Amino acid sequence: MTQSLGLTVIARAPRRVVKVSGLPLIGHIAFGVIDRGTNVIQVRPSTLCPHACIYCSVDAGPSSRWRQTEYIVDPDDLVRWVAAVAEVKGPGVEALLDGVGEPLTHPRIAEIISRLRGIPQVNRIALETHGGFLSRRVAEMLDSAGLQRINLSLDTLDPEKARQLAGVPWYDVKRIVRIVEWIMENTSIDVVLTPVVVPGINDSEEDVESLVELAKGLGLGTKIGWPTGVLIQKYEPHKYGRKPHGVRPWSWKRFYKWLRDMESRLGYRLMVSMQEIGMEPRPRVVKPFRVGDRVPVRILGPGWLKGELLSVDIKGYRIVTVIGKDWIKPGSRVVARIIRDKDNIYLAKV
Repeated sequence: MTQSLGLTVIARAPRRVVKVSGLPLIGHIAFGVIDRGTNVIQVRPSTLCPHACIYCSVDAGPSSRWRQTEYIVDPDDLVRWVAAVAEVKGPGVEALLDGVGEPLTHPRIAEIISRLRGIPQVNRIALETHGGFLSRRVAEMLDSAGLQRINLSLDTLDPEKARQLAGVPWYDVKRIVRIVEWIMENTSIDVVLTPVVVPGINDSEEDVESLVELAKGLGLGTKIGWPTGVLIQKYEPHKYGRKPHGVRPWSWKRFYKWLRDMESRLGYRLMVSMQEIGMEPRPRVVKPFRVGDRVPVRILGPGWLKGELLSVDIKGYRIVTVIGKDWIKPGSRVVARIIRDKDNIYLAKV
C-alpha cells in the first residue's frame, strides 16, 4: 500500500483502488456525502461495482472505459460528515446509501449503517443495490445493523434479459427473487423495486406486470407504508455512460405517458409524489465557492475519470475535481476556476 495526502492506494489492477481518509467528504459526485436540498442525504461509501449494466450512466464495473480510480471511504469520516449535514437538515433525515457503484462492496457497510443509526436526526436508512451481492447472510447483517429499506434495481424477471441488462453472465435474477422473498418474511427490512426501463428491451407490459405481481404478492413497500413497491426509472444516456446499441431514449413526456398507461392497464400505482415517499425540501449546506471563483487547491492525485485530477481547496472545505490538466503532480498547489457548483459538487479548470 502507498499513502499520500489523504489517499491510500490499496490496489492497482485493473484500476487504482484508493481509500479516502482525512479529507472533506463534500464536493465529489462519486464518493462522500451529497446534499440535494431535501431531507434525503445521499451517502456514497464505495465506487466499486461487480456489474456491468449496459445502460449504466456512470460507466461502473469491470468493463468501464472512462474510470481510472475507484474509491472506498473511511467509515469514521463518512459518519462524521453525514452527522454534520444532518445537523443542518434537522430531524427526520433519511440516509440513502447509493453511489456510482455498489454500496455493498464496502467491507464495513454494516458498521456504517449501525453508526448512522446513532445520528439523532437520522430516522431512516436505505440502501440501493442491483442485487448481485445479496444473500441471506448479508440480509441478516444489514437487518441487525438497522437497515430499513432496500431499493432493488431489478430490471426484469426474465433471466436472459436480466443477464443482458446486468452485463455479466453470472447474474441470476431467480436467486435474487428468492432472497427478496426471504428478506420480506424473515427481517424488518422492506424492499422496493427500482428498475430502469430501456426502450425495446424491458418496456413490455409483460416485463412490468411480472414486477408488479412480485411486488403485490410479497407486499413490497408495505412495511414502510409506501403506496407502491415499484418505482420505475427512465433510461438516460450520459456523456461518460454506456449506451445500449440501437436504443433510442424516450423523452420525459413519453416516459410519463408510458407510466400512466401501465398504471391503467395493471391497476397498480407506479407514479407517486415526493411527499408520499417521505421526501421534503430542507435547508442546504452552505456553498463556500461559486461558479467563476478562483480557488487555491492542492492536487491529491489522479481523479475518478480519465482526464481528471482530485484536489482539495487549501483551507480543507471541499473536494474539487480539476479537469483538463491531468499531468500536474500530486502535492502541487494551483489556482483553479470553478466551472460547476451545483449541489456543492465542484468541477474546476486550472
